[in-house]
Amino acid sequence: MSSSDLSVPAPFNSRHAVVIESITWSYLRARPSGHVKGTVLLLHGFPDLPYGWRNQVPIFTDLGYQVIVPYMLGYSQTSSPSELEQFAYKKQADGLAALLNQIVPGEQVILGGHDWGGNMTYRLAMYHGHLFRAIFTVCLSYFPPVTEYVDLAEEIAAGEHPTFAYRLQWRDPAFDRKFRSEAALRQFLTAVFGGQTPEGKVAFTFKGVDLEELPRLLPAPLLHGATLDRHASEIHERGFRGPLNWYRLDRINFEDELPIAEAGGHKFPMPALFIRALNEPFELSKDMDRHFDKLTKAEVNTNHWALIEDDGKEVNKILRSWIATLE
Repeated sequence: MSSSDLSVPAPFNSRHAVVIESITWSYLRARPSGHVKGTVLLLHGFPDLPYGWRNQVPIFTDLGYQVIVPYMLGYSQTSSPSELEQFAYKKQADGLAALLNQIVPGEQVILGGHDWGGNMTYRLAMYHGHLFRAIFTVCLSYFPPVTEYVDLAEEIAAGEHPTFAYRLQWRDPAFDRKFRSEAALRQFLTAVFGGQTPEGKVAFTFKGVDLEELPRLLPAPLLHGATLDRHASEIHERGFRGPLNWYRLDRINFEDELPIAEAGGHKFPMPALFIRALNEPFELSKDMDRHFDKLTKAEVNTNHWALIEDDGKEVNKILRSWIATLE
């Protein structure tokens, strides 16, 4: 089954596509029952889909907002360009800004992101800040532009960011080829979303994915059944190279952002919210405040998949309170 055969999942109402400079951006939309008073743009991470925001979308539609959630570059019916440079944050930010200008021209929207979608949230707000009245991110703190490039492998060898070692495995070009079938993708997704072997062993740690253990995994509590099938089918539509390309952009993004770093960095003027998941194995948000004029920090007692763990109840409570400060 191809992703084009899939129905639009609740709580979304419709599926759309816009072509911008030869790139097709596919997105799902959810609309409130009454008058639309504004728009929320939500960006998913890896290896997720717009449906990953299913627990948060009703918060916004209940308050009168329409919600736009694109398939990020490389996923499903959004394009997956062969040129790695097309995945650069600046290039994607320009594309997403153009997408907004087509859907809601002249409107300032609320922007949110999770995982790599959080990184894209910061960059989209950095390059096109005039489009956003407020921003929020879940589980990914702000990494500002820097004036010196250090490769991740060198950082890990020096004892910095050891919990990011899995990224070295995932950025390897040969890694894509291990997941060419939907069955293989199901195994990978099961591992990343917390699946365990009958003996209680996980197959994903900060060191990477244990390929030998993948076939032995039991269903993951957070992603299984029809939802897992949807994820695997939609990612399989374009293949795994595009989603994994997000781990291969460090040098390209550094070069794009170097002028900003050399000019003293960027400060976000709009209200911002960062939600940290306490059960993640790192804390990198301590120095975030100086990059924002109006930053609110909050914490949830979840793992990385805070949007869906316990149906996202902790995240939703924080979002409702924060949104009330914007109205």
